Amino acid sequence: MSMPVRSDHPKITFIGAGSTVFARNLLGDILSRPALQRSRICLFDVDPTRLASSEKVAHRVAGVLDCRPAIEATTDLERALDGADYAINMIQVGGYKPCTVTDFEIPKRFGLRQTIGDTLGIGGIMRALRTVPVLSAMCRAMERLCPDVVHLSYVNPMAMNCWGLARTTTIKTIGLCHSVQHTAGELARDIGIDLEEISYTVGGINHMAFFLRFERAGEDLYPLVRKVIEDGRVPPGNRVRYDMFERLGFFVTESSEHFSEYVPWFIKRGRQDLIERFNILLDEYPRRCEQQIAE
Repeated sequence: MSMPVRSDHPKITFIGAGSTVFARNLLGDILSRPALQRSRICLFDVDPTRLASSEKVAHRVAGVLDCRPAIEATTDLERALDGADYAINMIQVGGYKPCTVTDFEIPKRFGLRQTIGDTLGIGGIMRALRTVPVLSAMCRAMERLCPDVVHLSYVNPMAMNCWGLARTTTIKTIGLCHSVQHTAGELARDIGIDLEEISYTVGGINHMAFFLRFERAGEDLYPLVRKVIEDGRVPPGNRVRYDMFERLGFFVTESSEHFSEYVPWFIKRGRQDLIERFNILLDEYPRRCEQQIAE
């Protein structure tokens, strides 16, 4: 996505900046752009300890990239939003514990299994019910403090959140996800071509988009993707997506663990053979969270 820079020193506010790894990666993207290297970066989080870590990381990123943005950190949301040109939202309402754990454990008692549970299904619905009101309140504050802000949301469940905000606020919200870039990189490795040589066009909605065009210098690369299947080289973690590619003719941008719960064919009660055949990672999100917390 390319947006015009609104001033020489745009104010970019990170909401939920205590998500340190996510904030670090976004800061690297932002500060690698010459037009944004003098930005005013404002980091906001409700957890002062995690916020302090992110502030240190922000200064480190700026140092590595040899640029001099103005960096501040605050636990005051109104101060963070005041005069913001862009607000990048990366919150998780309720956190991993107790909310995400509850989203998985209660449905599991009744035989409803999930892999990620943050976009649709019972996990996604409960996450939306606790998240949309918080996002709406933040956007009402934006209406007072920065009515022209561009609100870039990485918060799941993406589609439900954006739908809710479209009904409750006048703030321009754009839902984003990094799955497109990740998938392009995975396909490039699968077919043995440098990602820098590949161009593509993607269409769809967040978490349900497809590569409509996947090319190198005008050459259609989908025959090489099909050859991955013919040669029996489908990566174990990508069996769901390659199966859907055979059925639909276009490769979906969302991961196999996500996509397996987006369609009603792969996770079936009493069908352990399907779970094993497609290598479906049940309870993957809680497992991933535990690993990240440990790290």
